[in-house]
Amino acid sequence: MPASTPATTTTPLRIAVLADSDTRWKWGALTAHRIAPRDDAQEALSLSGFLLRGRATPTPRQLAEVGVEAESLREVTSVEFLRAMAEEPYDIVVLALVGGGVQAMLHGLKRVWEGRTDRPVVVTGYVGVVYEKLADGLLLRHGADLVLANSRQDAERFRSVYEGVGADASAVTEVALPFLGGAAYEGEHDPYTVVFAVQPSVPDSRKDRTYLLNRLIKHARLHPEREVLLKLRSKPGEHTTHIEEQPYQKLVQRLAPPANFRLVYGNMGEVLDRTDLLVTISSTAALESLHRRIPTVVLTDLGVREVLGNHHFVGSGCLASWDQLDDGYRPVADAEWVARQGVAADGSYATAFDAARERIAKLLAGALPPLTPYYTPATAPGYLPGILARHHLGPDGSPLPGAPAADKEPGPVRQIVRRAARGAYRHGVQRVAPVIRRMGEL
Repeated sequence: MPASTPATTTTPLRIAVLADSDTRWKWGALTAHRIAPRDDAQEALSLSGFLLRGRATPTPRQLAEVGVEAESLREVTSVEFLRAMAEEPYDIVVLALVGGGVQAMLHGLKRVWEGRTDRPVVVTGYVGVVYEKLADGLLLRHGADLVLANSRQDAERFRSVYEGVGADASAVTEVALPFLGGAAYEGEHDPYTVVFAVQPSVPDSRKDRTYLLNRLIKHARLHPEREVLLKLRSKPGEHTTHIEEQPYQKLVQRLAPPANFRLVYGNMGEVLDRTDLLVTISSTAALESLHRRIPTVVLTDLGVREVLGNHHFVGSGCLASWDQLDDGYRPVADAEWVARQGVAADGSYATAFDAARERIAKLLAGALPPLTPYYTPATAPGYLPGILARHHLGPDGSPLPGAPAADKEPGPVRQIVRRAARGAYRHGVQRVAPVIRRMGEL
């Protein structure tokens, strides 16, 4: 039996996680711990973190908020990551990236591991609810050894898409969201606490965000005995998967919230520890809340629309408006719907990753074939080259001439310039772009 088989080695399982934002680092790092095959001889894992350099590279605070420690953590370009994968030994590689990033890395890894049968197992998936670009995102992830589906419903949809285009669907593996957990809700806290979990990109207009803030503040005034919290994703100056044009922190400054209204940051699980009612538009926080049996509301005030993502919750029993909440309405989630979403509120979460662990163990025990993404220069000649070029890769997955691939850490000047460039990007998105958009509407 090969030395890399978990059951016959006492060395830690070596896992590399490549992430491009704070939320994807959270998903990737926690997934690494969930999917690692374990037995009596395999009790530990060695986690190496790689942060893809870009506008959304997380800050130390955001990384600390995840609460997962890595033995090493470094910022890299795509080419630098591929070089590390060619030179450093790993058992599993988790690609926690947007679809285009996954596709580029699959082609790059196929090239650097050419001729190897002892290559690492490659795993990818989605951070949360998949409510848009289903076919596009899935086909960009095709080629990984495991494409994780966070629920039974997602697993069925994923296989249907792959089979519908004639692609191999065997990589689709049903799991659950890796960050579910915490104590089940046992009753009201003192004070009763309402939490509105925001999203960086939904809704995106100033009008809609101001409306939501006003309704949250109104709820706080109507219920002075309650604590009303606005749960924010990032602090000013930090980067997330989506850059906010209209940050809630900025909008709330123009309002006059009552004393029982507060802004909070930090780990979502810790906030849920004191939550009696979780309110959102369509955040993954709703699934975390449902897992803990906390009353959860997905707002209908702005409509039930695909662009908002709240259409995903049709049939959940969680859809409601602020008017209903102001009047004391408490939702009751539909048990059958919840079961299909991988929420595992029935206690099955402990076994949710068993299938993934077993599949990975079998793959590590044998010779692995080359990675075979659905998209190739032959199947998508007008699409794939552009995706690869954005990561400085050619059509064959090799680095393009002039691709950034520093051999050492950037110096102080380069680091300052990089931070300034990210700040300028954020400034352009949050301040310049809205002004130009308003001018265009005159």
